[in-house]
Amino acid sequence: MTKYDAIIVGGGHNGLVCAAYLAKAGKSVLVLEKRHVLGGAAVSEELYPGFTFSVASYVVSLFRPHIIRELELAKHGYEVIPMDCTFTPSLNGDPGLARWADASLTRREVSRFSRKDAEVYGEFAIAMTAISKFTKDVIDYPAPDITSYHPRELKNLMRLGEAVKKLGPEMMHLNTKLLTMSAVDFLSMWFESERLLAPMSVSGIIGTFQGVRSPGTAYVLLHHYMGELDGAYRSWGFSKGGTGGISMACARAAESFGAEIRTEAGVESIKMKNGRAIGVVLENGDEIEAKIVVSNADPNRTMLGMVGERNLPEDYVIGLKRFKYRGSSGKVNLALDGLPDFACRPGFGGHLKGDITIAPSINYLEKAYDDAKYGNFSEHPFIDCVIPTLTDPSLAPPGKHIMSCFVQYAPYHLKEGADTWPGRREEFGDTVVNTLAEYMPNLKDLILYRQVLTPWDLEKTFGLTEGNIFQGELSLEQLLFQRPVAGWSSYQTPIKDLWLCGSGTHPGGGIIGSGGELSARTILRSRAI
Repeated sequence: MTKYDAIIVGGGHNGLVCAAYLAKAGKSVLVLEKRHVLGGAAVSEELYPGFTFSVASYVVSLFRPHIIRELELAKHGYEVIPMDCTFTPSLNGDPGLARWADASLTRREVSRFSRKDAEVYGEFAIAMTAISKFTKDVIDYPAPDITSYHPRELKNLMRLGEAVKKLGPEMMHLNTKLLTMSAVDFLSMWFESERLLAPMSVSGIIGTFQGVRSPGTAYVLLHHYMGELDGAYRSWGFSKGGTGGISMACARAAESFGAEIRTEAGVESIKMKNGRAIGVVLENGDEIEAKIVVSNADPNRTMLGMVGERNLPEDYVIGLKRFKYRGSSGKVNLALDGLPDFACRPGFGGHLKGDITIAPSINYLEKAYDDAKYGNFSEHPFIDCVIPTLTDPSLAPPGKHIMSCFVQYAPYHLKEGADTWPGRREEFGDTVVNTLAEYMPNLKDLILYRQVLTPWDLEKTFGLTEGNIFQGELSLEQLLFQRPVAGWSSYQTPIKDLWLCGSGTHPGGGIIGSGGELSARTILRSRAI
């Protein structure tokens, strides 16, 4: 029987990145993916003849540039097409608000609602770029262990201290506010127009069970603001071929370094001996051994599911059970017979090529959150749409289009129980389509096919506990050295030779790749293999 240096559980992008780095270091690596297709939540699938969807994750920005270089991902098909616009349509008789990559065009648009906001928009961008550069020193390195006196940890803390020092007093104060304020309150330090505040504030609630006025959501706003494409900060884009294109580039890179990848190979449990992970047991009963096991599944599914509570220290189990998932979002994917037409800005235009954000006011967003607080999906949800076929026509037949809709709020824990989601799935889909049709009157006539993913579906299909897209909320108490459990943020677990590498580890969720990279580097440095 072949014994590998490392088995990676889960073929999501972080697992594939981890495999690539370990294989590049000369280790024998096996990746095991439960589904028939690689990518985890960053996956492309042909759900309807001729239409290829980014089923779950749908845009990219946070993926670390140095990973692209070091794994030569461009050579393996990695290609991201920049987004040029964020459009917020209106029902008030005006043409809505489009924020463009061209600063002068954005200034002209914003000035229709507030001359002051148009003037300070550039200043805000400069401030966020400065803080984003500081944040790189956080997300590109392992989380520091503030309780350790090990020279390596002290060096890590000193590095962070130097980065903070470089910020200067003004940016240090601003960063403190960012970590503690709500998205709305933080943005209100610059802007006055609700027409701008509402669509900007929604970046603070993505994947969290919080409202735009909830303290701490300003940091989540930064998490979505610190994207980088080709050295340009605050940039977002579409992966060529859908988000699965990124995962497949990572998979090809891993295979080029010698890694082996198997699909339709679900892992039932971690095989252990004398408290040490020695391999895995597959769902079909097969056993495969390795020197170490690295799980890309979330901490809950890995530790409480594949390992079992009885095999873990009590304090670790308590910490795991306190780790909040609370999925709050869903997805609706549409195959369209043509382009939707906005009543407020009719006809084809650049406003269709980027983000389309349904966020007309702060009160609208807060009411959407109120529905979720009481165990319902939002009657009038926040929706973020893209039409990727306008930049990548290969995703659909000629003249046809795809619309990908991220929806919030859709709480995993409905008041009737999470297991009632299957019976309400189409009702949720109808709510989303009806909301969009208020802005796009021709939408319903264009729909050829509809896929609705609730948090329950995200859990069952992609293995995301409670349907949380980040493998755990990005709230302040669940970041850095407390992700996923205080004292266990360095990708290690209480089970010797069992490691974690997914979004449930530092630095968190999104198509970022850091969990896989930093886990691999930590494993290699530890000489576990």
